[in-house]
Amino acid sequence: MTKRLLASWQRSQDYGVSAEGVDPAWAGQISSDSLFFQCGQEVLTAMHQTLANEPLGLMLTDADGMVLNRFSGDSSLLQALDKVHLAPGFAFSEREAGTNGLGLALADRVPSLVRAEEHYSASLRMFTCAAVPVFEPLSGRLEGCVNITTYTSSSPELLLALAQSAASHTSSLMLARSQGLVAKPGPRGVVFRVHGKLEPGAGTWRATSTSWTRALEKTAAALSAGRVVAALGEQGSGRSTLLGQALRQVHPRIRILCAAAPAPADVDAWLSLWTPELAKAGTAVIVENCDTLPAWAARDLNFRTEAALRLRRASAHASLPSLALTAEELSTIPQPLAAAVGTVVAVPALRERPEDIVPLARHAARQTRLRAIDFTPAAERVLTGHEWPGNIDELNRVVHAAALRTEVIDVQHLPASLSQRPSRRLTHMETIEREEIDRLLSKPGMTAAIVAVELGVSRATIYRRMARLGISVPKSST
Repeated sequence: MTKRLLASWQRSQDYGVSAEGVDPAWAGQISSDSLFFQCGQEVLTAMHQTLANEPLGLMLTDADGMVLNRFSGDSSLLQALDKVHLAPGFAFSEREAGTNGLGLALADRVPSLVRAEEHYSASLRMFTCAAVPVFEPLSGRLEGCVNITTYTSSSPELLLALAQSAASHTSSLMLARSQGLVAKPGPRGVVFRVHGKLEPGAGTWRATSTSWTRALEKTAAALSAGRVVAALGEQGSGRSTLLGQALRQVHPRIRILCAAAPAPADVDAWLSLWTPELAKAGTAVIVENCDTLPAWAARDLNFRTEAALRLRRASAHASLPSLALTAEELSTIPQPLAAAVGTVVAVPALRERPEDIVPLARHAARQTRLRAIDFTPAAERVLTGHEWPGNIDELNRVVHAAALRTEVIDVQHLPASLSQRPSRRLTHMETIEREEIDRLLSKPGMTAAIVAVELGVSRATIYRRMARLGISVPKSST
């Protein structure tokens, strides 16, 4: 039995799954309005039409293992699947059914083939299952999987190829119907990097907003106490930066290794490459996007971390933190890695701290040209008024491109999309807010800065609100 299957059997045992039969786990009503469901339904319908006479069960599941639909032209197979509750509306993840094709594919996030005797539950050993995960092509989020099940007596050679074809077509169809945008690249390339010790007096730019400062203080206190910290928030919001700055604050001369979760097929080699660093004195590790790790890798990483901590406790470096994590939500971090987290810190998105936008932009411009680059007030207003869905990563890309073209960044050097607000109907509260700002601006000698004082908000905030509400900035404000 392979390493992946052994790990899955161990998880099944830990979940308390019956080794005899699958207990029915009704997961609720099926939602059919998602792009994933609609595209997957279309792909499986077409595949079923060409394979109607084959003893195959074609299924789509969500990311939690709930079966969303099922196609088969073989009545005896459908009856057999019903007996083990592999049917629409039922949950069939490892937690509910033990080791099986779709459960393993969702846990490890890679294509999986589970043959008869490899199933944890004896009631499933009459089947062979092939499953392939499907990821949302723009965000990379796990949507669910395509699962194909047949009798063990049937030939399984082409089963995984069929599932991979269906999953690939589903993802391609989702992309084609998502306005033709470019898909998010896979997490290959630089999967870890090392930051050397920081010399006394050296440092990097630090945000000054209240929300960032509070998050930094909480992180530093937890790391100082030796706890594992999970920095949670949107990608690009500065989660790793927050952890790195806190580590520098607690241990200025520490060596920091940032390990970004790679593509699922590369995880085994990735773990073997850098995890020995966990036990080294004077080294801390930040695992980025740990919520994308397969379940077996999370267990392996947690085991290696605990071993490293035991070594550190036996040395003079027990106070040094060995591990910190980044993820979007705590609930998406696989167990038992999530259970090892001692402190959770919420990292605010860039749009929630507009006072950091211009200082960050100036820092990005300096990093591009290795000297200070000026911004016009109009450019600063455009930057501050943008929502930055891509957070700091998006801001850095925009400023880098502009700084390469000019010594003074103006609106003309920024993408036109930053100044274009999507047309939408304002809510009742937004309408009241707009009317109040318009009323104040209509007074003689009134500027946006004075309006900010009147409303008790910062100047950056008022510019951001005006941009969001479609209010033009008076010339006297510039």
